[in-house]
Amino acid sequence: MLTRRFYLLLTMWLLSLAMLGQEHDDLTFVISGEVRDNHSGKKLENVNVTAPQRHLATVTNSDGRFTLKTVSRPDYITVSHVGYRTQRVPLGTAVTGLKIRLTPVNIQLNDITVTNLDPQVVLAEAMGRIPDNYSRQPELMQCFYRETAKKRNKFISVSEAVVELFKSSYEYGPGPDRVAIVKGRTLVSQKASDTLGLRMQGGPTEVIFLDVVKNRGLILDKDELTHYELKMGDPVSIDDRLQLVVKANPNDDMLPYALYHATFYIDVETLAFTRAELSLDMSDKNKATRLMLVKKPRGVHFKPKELSLLVNYRYDEGVSHISYIRSSMQFNCDWKRRLFSTGYTTVNEMVVTDRRPCDKDPIDRKHAFKQRDSFLQMVNNFNDPDFWRAYNIIEPTESLEKAINKLKKSGR
Repeated sequence: MLTRRFYLLLTMWLLSLAMLGQEHDDLTFVISGEVRDNHSGKKLENVNVTAPQRHLATVTNSDGRFTLKTVSRPDYITVSHVGYRTQRVPLGTAVTGLKIRLTPVNIQLNDITVTNLDPQVVLAEAMGRIPDNYSRQPELMQCFYRETAKKRNKFISVSEAVVELFKSSYEYGPGPDRVAIVKGRTLVSQKASDTLGLRMQGGPTEVIFLDVVKNRGLILDKDELTHYELKMGDPVSIDDRLQLVVKANPNDDMLPYALYHATFYIDVETLAFTRAELSLDMSDKNKATRLMLVKKPRGVHFKPKELSLLVNYRYDEGVSHISYIRSSMQFNCDWKRRLFSTGYTTVNEMVVTDRRPCDKDPIDRKHAFKQRDSFLQMVNNFNDPDFWRAYNIIEPTESLEKAINKLKKSGR
C-alpha cells in the first residue's frame, strides 16, 4: 500500500518545458463573485462553487473571490462551505461581480447524541463503507494545480498547471492513479539573494497520495490508528448534510516517524468521509525533518515549523468524489556564519474543475507525472497574459497578482 512522504529539495532553480494535450476552449460563459460570512462580513476561502448540471467547479481564494467558466449560462450555481448553509444562487441578468453571503449553521448538540458514539467504531464503519460511498467507475478529472513559495513575506516563485487526473475505482488503492500536465507555467525570482530555490517533489501527484480515503497508509489504516487517541468532536454541517466529527491525536511517541493531528468529517447518513484536516506533529523536530526534507545544500540547517493538509470530497448523485486538496509547509533555514534564520512557506493546492467517467486509463505512462518529478522542471515561462483562456482555475488573490507583476519585472 502506498504511503505519502513530503519531499522538499533546497537546490538551485532548474527550468525546462513539458506540455501535453490540446487547448480547452469550449468554456466561454464566465461567472464571478465574492463570498463572505453573512454575519461578520469576513471573506471566506476554500468555498466550493459548482455548476451542478455540468460537474464544473472551483473554490474561492483567500480574498473570497472566484471565477467559474461554463459552456453556457447555467440556471444557478451552488455555493457551500463547512459550517455554513449551502446556498443555491439563481443566475439572472448579472453573472459577474456577484455578492454572495453564507449563513453559519448552528447545530444543537441535542440534534444528535455524540457522547454515546465510539469514535473507533465510527471510523471503522466509515472505512468499511469506502467501496460503496466512492466511485467504483474509473474517472478522468480535469484539475487546476498551483504551488507557491515565499521567503519571509515575499513570493519567490509561482507555478500553475491544468492537469488530467485518472482515478481508478475506490475498490483499489492509489497505485493505478496517474496525473499528466496539460498546460503549465512558472515564474521564479531572479535575484541573487533568492537563488536558494524550493523544489517540491511530487507536485500534482499530491492529489493521488493525499487522497486519505484511497491511500489508507497515510492514516486511515487499522494498524496505523492504534497509535492515535480518538474522540468525538461537535457535529457540523457541510452541503446541508450533518457531519460527525472525529479527532485523532498521537499517543505513541516511540515510533521512528512523525504522526499527525487529524480531524475527520463523516456524513451521518452515508458514513462517507467528507473532509479531512491533518497537521504533522512537531514535538520531535528530527522526525518531522525526516518526513519533509530530502536534500539541502551544505551549510544549511533546516528547522521545520508546520505541515498542514486539507482534503475535501464532494457528494454528487449518491457518490462522493475528491474535490480539493491543499498542503502547506513552513520552515526556517539557518546558514552558517549568519546571525538570523530565514523563514519559508510553500503552499500547494489543487481543485477538481471537471470530471467524466472513462473505461480505462487514457494517460500514457511515459507522459505521467512521477512522484519524484519536480513541477518546476517541467513547465515553461509565465509571459502569456491569456494563458488559461477558458480553463477553470483558482482565482489568484490580490497579493499573488501583485507578486506575479513584481516577479515579471525583476526577470526582465
